[in-house]
Amino acid sequence: MSEENRNIPPEEPVEIYDHDYMHAHGIPHEHSCGHTHSHQHTRAVVNRLARAIGHLERVKAMVEEGRDCSEVLIQLAAVRSALNNTGKVILKDHLEHCVVDALESRDKAAIDELNRAIEQFVK
Repeated sequence: MSEENRNIPPEEPVEIYDHDYMHAHGIPHEHSCGHTHSHQHTRAVVNRLARAIGHLERVKAMVEEGRDCSEVLIQLAAVRSALNNTGKVILKDHLEHCVVDALESRDKAAIDELNRAIEQFVK
C-alpha cells in the first residue's frame, strides 16, 4: 500500500438499488452516458405526466360507463398525443444538455444510447 493510500479513510458502505427502483423513487443516478437525471424541464415533465395520467383515468371511466366508442377513441388519441409531446420535451432537454456533454467528451456510448431511445420512442 502506498503512503498516500494509508491516510485515506475507508469508504462508507454504498446501498445498491435496482435501476427501476431508483427511477420510481426519484433517486439521482447515472446511465451509461454518465449523467444524473436532474434536468431543466423535470417539473414540466412531471406535470405533463400527471395530467396525462388523470386524462387516461377519465378515459377508463368512460369505458366503464359504456360511453360511445368514438368518444373513447378520440380521448385515447388525446392521451397518446400528450405522452408524445412529453417525450419531445424530454428528448429536447436531453439533446440540449446530455448529448452536448457527450459530444464534448466524445462519449460514443451516450450517442448510441440516444439512438436506441429514439428508435423506441418513434415506434
